[in-house]
Amino acid sequence: MGTEFLVAALIVVMIPGTGVIYTVATGLAHGRGGAVAAAVGCTLGIVPALLASVAGLAALLHASAVVFQVLKYAGAAYLLYLAWQTLRDTGPLSLGSAAAVPPGRLRIARTACLINILNPKLSVFFLAFIPQFITPGAGSATRQMVEMGTAFMAITFAVFCLYGLFASAVGARVLRSARAMAWIRRTVAVAFAGFGLRLALSER
Repeated sequence: MGTEFLVAALIVVMIPGTGVIYTVATGLAHGRGGAVAAAVGCTLGIVPALLASVAGLAALLHASAVVFQVLKYAGAAYLLYLAWQTLRDTGPLSLGSAAAVPPGRLRIARTACLINILNPKLSVFFLAFIPQFITPGAGSATRQMVEMGTAFMAITFAVFCLYGLFASAVGARVLRSARAMAWIRRTVAVAFAGFGLRLALSER
């Protein structure tokens, strides 16, 4: 595992996606504990994609249009559901009466995990991304893929924690303004909906 892989992985992880949006939103609404739980869930959601890549199942997703489409639409529907929850003030940015009973950390982690599990592009990404950095003669390709996947997960957890902890640091100030929180909630809902529609309309 070389420096090139670590730099490339860091760049990929830092690009805001659904996991980052969810972690930041959770950090804003539920503080450091919620942010870390979201980061844990997003990281664990990578495990099925990594295992699928190692086992060659990602190739099935890439080859089988039916399997890919089913998982793709399930993921898109889940993101749209999160967008609707957020707009209804019952999602990751719950306020008012919903904030009196914040979601438990297990529920936050579970939602974050599902966001990644239901994204078939993650498995295809691993199939296309990691093999580029396999070094011939440096040992088993499977072992190298597992090592790089584990490193990718560690980078994901660290970066997402930073995103979430930063959000939680400013969350107390933002939560004092109902107007500011309403705008943020709408922005997050639009982001979830946009990611969901983009996933639904994507070819591969």
